[in-house]
Amino acid sequence: MSPPASRFGAAFLPLASEFGYGSHVLEKVYIETTIVSYLTSRPSGDSLTRSHQELTRDWWNGRRAGFDIYVSEVVVDEAARGDRVMAAARLSLIQSIPILSVNEDARTLAAAILRSAALPSKAAADALHIAVATVNAIDYLLSWNCTHIANAMIARRISAISREMGFDPPTVCTPEELMGA
Repeated sequence: MSPPASRFGAAFLPLASEFGYGSHVLEKVYIETTIVSYLTSRPSGDSLTRSHQELTRDWWNGRRAGFDIYVSEVVVDEAARGDRVMAAARLSLIQSIPILSVNEDARTLAAAILRSAALPSKAAADALHIAVATVNAIDYLLSWNCTHIANAMIARRISAISREMGFDPPTVCTPEELMGA
């Protein structure tokens, strides 16, 4: 199995052997933009956000090697926004992570999620994160976006929509929930 294709070119994709393709199968984790942001941002003055940043760094440093990690074109686009220095740090962090494309299946599933009102129309990018992870058979979608993504009530509705469309949705969780034993 080769890494997913990317519209950003081969420079963004690592060699297949670096991620263990063909040797052993690891569970797959899609990291949404909040994860990338928490890993590269300055410590927050807000204690809860700072705690989330620390948990994210702990997961990244201690657990990520046990998974195949993916981002999508949506993550790359969002990571490139804002302050140029911080955007460069975010893009540098993800430069060697395979990038999943937003294909027709993902667009169709995202549209169905938005039509169902599981997410508001202003959360179209969040619907795409969920859809890309779902159609690519990702095991876990890692996010700190607890408004639209890591939200049990919303996840339940989105799971039903995904299954109706023939997809098995990922487990949506925060880094704290994916720390392991």
